[in-house]
This record gives sequence, structure tokens and C-alpha cells, in this order.
Amino acid sequence: MAGGIEHWPAFCRDCLGDARADGACPACGSTRILAHPELDSLSIAHMDCDAFYAAIEKRDDPSLNGKPLIVGGEVRGVVSTACYIARTYGVRSAMPMFQARKLCPQAVVLKPRHAHYSAVARQIRGLMQDLTPLVEPLSLDEAYLDLSGTDRIHHKSPARTMAALALRIEREIGITVSIGLSGNKFLAKLASELDKPRGFAVIGMAEARSFLRDKPVGMIRGAGKVLVAKLERDGFTTIGALQAADARDLAQRYGATGLWLHRIANAQDSRPVDPDGEMKTISAETTFARDLSDYAELEAILWRQAERVSARAKAKDLAGRTVVLKLKTADFRLRTRSTSLDSPTQLADRIFRTARAALKREADGTRFRLLGVGLSGLTPGTSADPGSLIDPQSDRRAAAERAMDKIRSKFGGEAVGKGRSFKKERPLKK
Repeated sequence: MAGGIEHWPAFCRDCLGDARADGACPACGSTRILAHPELDSLSIAHMDCDAFYAAIEKRDDPSLNGKPLIVGGEVRGVVSTACYIARTYGVRSAMPMFQARKLCPQAVVLKPRHAHYSAVARQIRGLMQDLTPLVEPLSLDEAYLDLSGTDRIHHKSPARTMAALALRIEREIGITVSIGLSGNKFLAKLASELDKPRGFAVIGMAEARSFLRDKPVGMIRGAGKVLVAKLERDGFTTIGALQAADARDLAQRYGATGLWLHRIANAQDSRPVDPDGEMKTISAETTFARDLSDYAELEAILWRQAERVSARAKAKDLAGRTVVLKLKTADFRLRTRSTSLDSPTQLADRIFRTARAALKREADGTRFRLLGVGLSGLTPGTSADPGSLIDPQSDRRAAAERAMDKIRSKFGGEAVGKGRSFKKERPLKK
């Protein structure tokens, strides 16, 4: 925008009045001024509650204010949330509790109150839905919002609407939030992580490619550890390296994943804000009529569950980077085994073969009452199942499966199947 920073659109985050980008608020004196050349034109927001569980506990018990607080220890003895004071000691979510206590021995430790947190989350969700019906929850404490066109309803820009929401949450709920604003979901999520806590950051579309250029490839949401390690081995350590690469070369190297990487690196994300929420997993499971320990029987049931998961993934045009095997023993002990893939999949054959490797290790004579399989780390289906240079047979199996899918879509779901599909599956327990 011509004329310099002093002419950028700007407003005060504390009173929502007009302000100059290069000064304090003329109305209330606050220095929390939000300014950006594209401030009045961006409409995709990501909102994240700051240290949600810990913030609620401190709100409910003011004696905890000023103290390091850790919420967790309920499941496998790990940290659910650490307040920002505890984080200065190195405590992080998902850290083993013994390690967190060692880093911050003076911390107050509380067990989570999940029902209470869910009730607060519903209050916040209601405030968001007062602004737009296009709210996509990601978890209890974060969501995307699409505020396109809402300026005609609320008589202010999406940026001011989100700033007003943050103030309302502080006033009515008693916790703080951080907000990211941009032109798509990928950039809005990144922006919300730039200014925490009680922050509001903007990434404009004009600056997006230059903003991303020096960032590590691990910053790309949906790029798992295996893919990031592979990219780094191939010389793609920064997002800028992906920007500079030819899309055809990335496609040759990584298949559909390469094309997806090229789009994201160039700040292109066409995913809409979906009010139904971002699906986290796709799974299928069955409880047996009697406990089973025979590997052949378990393998046959695993195939049917893999087919079901595959069908659901294909129907939703999604793929998963992690295959999860779920088993419940006769004495109701749950076993889950996860395997990360080099690239996302939606193919029944690949889901089955991956989960089968885990099943072989678990089927040691133990009696099981339930078996399930699932996909997590979901990504758009366009990134699914690139060709394999290591296992050419997998390409042939994939082609055969897709051919069967076409026949099924034309003649019905039972028109054709692999031999293992016809093994008898035991009925469910009622």
C-alpha cells in the first residue's frame, strides 16, 4: 500500500477504535494496535484458547495466579496442559509427568476436569457461532472461522469482529485467546502461533510466499516426521526450497504428495472452513461373538475392516499418514499399535498390509474380543498413494484395487472382491 505504514488500516484491540499503525490509540492510550495493509480484506481466522485447561483452573481458583500450573497425569502420566509460567521451565504438553516435575518441582499439579472444560468450550463455540455459521472445530480449544460477508451483518471488518470476540471471551468467559487472520486456513493457523498468549497476528496473501520462504519444512501442517526427514535428506530443508522446485520434479519424487507440497509452499490452500469439523480419524472395528486367538481368523477380519476404512476414506476424499491397529483382549485390556507411512494412503491393501505386520506381533495366543483398524493424520485424498520406486508390486495392487472400485461403483459394492474378502466374518455381539 502506497504511503507507508502510517497509512495502513489500523485499529485498537482494546477499544476497537480507529488508530494509526505508528502510534498509541488516541481514544484509550493502548499500544495494542493491529495494523496491516490487507487488514480489511482478509476473512479466514484461526482462534486458539491460551493454555486452555490451565487458564480455566486459574480462573476458577485465583490463588493459582502467578504460580506454575500443570494439568495432567490422568492418562499414562503425561502433561495435558501447562500454563505459560510452567512453560518457561521447559514443561510442554504430552511430556511425561515425571519429567515435568523434575523441570518445575514447585508447580501445582491438578487432574483434568474434562466435563467442565467441555462445558466452557461449548460456551465459546456459541459465541463464535453468533458471528458466523462457518465455524470448524479442531479441538475443544481451537477452531477455524470463515467471516466472508459478515461485515454487512456486523458492520465491521472480520478483523475487528474477531478482536471484539476476543474481548468478549475475556469479559464473559474469563480466559484469553490468540487469533490468526489470513486468506486461507494454512496461513491463518500459522498466524495464530506467531503471537501468544493474548495475541492477534496477520499474514497477508501478498506477503505469504516471502513469509514462508525461510521457514523449515516441518512447519507445514500435515507433513509428518517421516516425510520431513525424507525432504531434508533430499535437500528440501526450507519451504523456500519447495517454492523454487519445479512442480513436475516434486511430483516425480513424491507423487501426489509432491504436488500438494508445492501448492502449500506457495501459500495455496483451497480447503473450505467446514462446520462439520475437521475429521481426525477414519476407523472400523468389530466385537466378536466369541473370543478369538487364531491368527488366520483375526487376519480375515482385519481385511474386512481395512476395506471398510478404505471405502470411507475414498468416499470422503481423504487419506491417512498413520495406520492404527486396535485390539481388546478377553479381559478388556486395550492395545493400540500405530505405524507411520512414508506417504498418505486410502487403499485397503496398504492399510491391511501395514496393520497385519502389527497383528502378527500381537497374535501370540492371546484371546481377543475386538479388532479394529483406522487411519489418522488425515490429509486431502489428492496426496494419497504416490507410486513406489521401492515396491513396484504395490503399484500393481493399487491399480487392481482402483479397477475394482470402478466396477463396484458401476455394478454395486458386492460385484467384485479379492479372495480374502469372502472369508467368513463372525457376527457381532449384541
